[in-house]
Amino acid sequence: MGALGKVYLVGAGPGAADLITVRGARLLAQADVVLYDALVTPEMLELCARAEKISVGKRSGQRSTAQTLINQQLVECAKKYSLVVRLKGGDPMLFGRADEELRALEAEGIEVEVVPGITTAVAAAASTLQPLTKRGVARSVAFFTSSTAPDQPDHPALPETDTLIQYMGGREAAATAERLLAEGRRPTLPVVVVENCSRSDERIRRLTLSDLAHGLEPGHGPVLVMMGEALAMREHQKK
Repeated sequence: MGALGKVYLVGAGPGAADLITVRGARLLAQADVVLYDALVTPEMLELCARAEKISVGKRSGQRSTAQTLINQQLVECAKKYSLVVRLKGGDPMLFGRADEELRALEAEGIEVEVVPGITTAVAAAASTLQPLTKRGVARSVAFFTSSTAPDQPDHPALPETDTLIQYMGGREAAATAERLLAEGRRPTLPVVVVENCSRSDERIRRLTLSDLAHGLEPGHGPVLVMMGEALAMREHQKK
């Protein structure tokens, strides 16, 4: 067997092509092959024009089977190409199943490096001009998701923190709001919902915890739900 290539797990950021890191963009331009997620935009893929591009997008359902196949594809590409990029939405190390891909590559003796990306929560805070922490109001933040592996039980418990950020929260956000209300959080607690963060079709909605408990209308892209006192709109805020 010939020399193995190197694999880079690269964070694409929240969506906008110009929010990827300089290192990430450079690696895309140099890559021989790019395996990219479903949420990676066409504009982002223009940064890797010379590379072979392989869509490995995952959707709800059959997650473990899909991830196993991605792991196999990464190993096969490293045996064929010198520079392999696994392009993942947001940051690879946060809800990106990086652990499974790292283990698969390490088991085959394949060199791997992680290039961080802007995670959606930070991009959403910037887009809404809404800090997630605020002196005297909020000094802790938790990122969480209700999604679990297919063979694992749900995790109904919520983090104890000032500001809560629920990833992939479109369908599960109502249940989160109900639990927070049951725990004694006030019904008028500020909530900000960001859909398609940083993209041209970004949508921002402001509501309260009691509103959220009634559910969200179906979205057309990834949804992030931010909850907490720090999310209160400032007096002169436009968004």
